[in-house]
Amino acid sequence: MRIARYILGRLLFIGPQILGIVLVSFFLLKLIPGDPAIMMLGPFATGDALAELRSNLGLDKPIVVQFGYYIANFVQGDLGKSWQTTRPVLEDLLKRFPATIELISFAMLTALAIGLPLGVLGAHLKRGVLRKIADYYGLLAGALPDFWLGLIFIFIFFTVLKWVPAPLGRLDIYIITPPAVTGMYAIDSILAWDWEAFRSAVGHLLLPVLTLGLINAGPIIKMTQSTTERMLESDFTRYSEMCGLPKNVVVRQALLNSLPPVITMVSVLYGFLIGGAVLVEIVFSWGGAGQYAVQGVLNADINPVLGFVLFAAVLSLIVYLVVDLICFAIDPRTRD
Repeated sequence: MRIARYILGRLLFIGPQILGIVLVSFFLLKLIPGDPAIMMLGPFATGDALAELRSNLGLDKPIVVQFGYYIANFVQGDLGKSWQTTRPVLEDLLKRFPATIELISFAMLTALAIGLPLGVLGAHLKRGVLRKIADYYGLLAGALPDFWLGLIFIFIFFTVLKWVPAPLGRLDIYIITPPAVTGMYAIDSILAWDWEAFRSAVGHLLLPVLTLGLINAGPIIKMTQSTTERMLESDFTRYSEMCGLPKNVVVRQALLNSLPPVITMVSVLYGFLIGGAVLVEIVFSWGGAGQYAVQGVLNADINPVLGFVLFAAVLSLIVYLVVDLICFAIDPRTRD
């Protein structure tokens, strides 16, 4: 019952949060220079043609009225159309967002696979090679731009070694796209038992996932190491050691007690990557939602940008809710 009340309380705030995000995003995007009418008709369009198009788009009305129109359409599930693709924004985002989710989800799993063991070893071993690796890795990962690392990987593993396919999209051009179930090609190809498509999807995923995973493992290492060290130096750990518990059991218990802040860090990184992976998407021609939103900003196409912000906000709220429930389950102190 307590979990149900907690979830209900969080759900009640989703509406005001989304409204506030839309409000701030809409007025900030209106400050971006650029006239959609000129972008659509070109620089040689006549004044009458521009005025007619602005009237049809509602751009000649006060910004408050434009916002009211947008909210009215949004409540009905209409996020507008993109003049670049000439398709509804909702349709474009439903097609592109799974690509972004696939990329950042596998990247976070990679970051966890690197960060958690190195963080625990760095906390357990006060000195030695592994401790130095954990320390220097955390510093180096925070200093490297992800797009630069992606370009280096492309040069080494594609241009020089020819180990991976060309960084052009999510599948090789001769591979038939698997039937859409989740929109994530690696998973959909498994569900369709299409192993050729699976190998192609994994091959295209490898470099962008490694790029984001290696960069974002740094904060996870630092958080895991600092919290686990604090737990290993606590009174209950010393008492456990005095009682004769094996060292691996003591370290495991320390890690379990340090997981809530680590999981919170992972949720923050995941929310950041929804929009922060856009440069990696561009480098690898990934075709995700972030790349779609950037094209909208560059071309004064406001509807794709607002749609992306809404999708990212909803996904972030869902991730934070799931993380809170996980912390609620693994940390008895939150249930007091």
